Amino acid sequence: MRTIGLDVGSKTVGVAVSDLLGWTAQGIEIIRINEEKQEFGFDRLGELLKEYEVSKVVVGLPKNMNNSIGPRAEASMAYGKQIEELFQLPVVYQDERLTTVQAERMLVEQANASRAKRKKVIDKVAAVMILQNYLDSVSNK
Repeated sequence: MRTIGLDVGSKTVGVAVSDLLGWTAQGIEIIRINEEKQEFGFDRLGELLKEYEVSKVVVGLPKNMNNSIGPRAEASMAYGKQIEELFQLPVVYQDERLTTVQAERMLVEQANASRAKRKKVIDKVAAVMILQNYLDSVSNK
């Protein structure tokens, strides 16, 4: 069984999945959502959960730099709660402070991709970082 990692935003959800051993994370796609219209992409997420035989969901938690919970973190937690209710899967939250910044820096350093191209993959790369940080934290215990 695999673990799936999600970078939840107001317009997109970056998706990454672990290998079968739970060692590495690979980005798989970006699901388009519209938070304002209450369109959360759960149909597509359900297809991915089934396809990859997921047993656990890791949702990135964008805490404020002072470790407090702000509106974006609350939205991510609400998204996670809906996943628990809809799919009956355990959801854990992984601190994702600076992962998008790290992902952007990595993409800038590793490729001469334009800003527009980076914008298309940044959420998927951030999801990989969230999931990989989680996998590393549980394997080191």
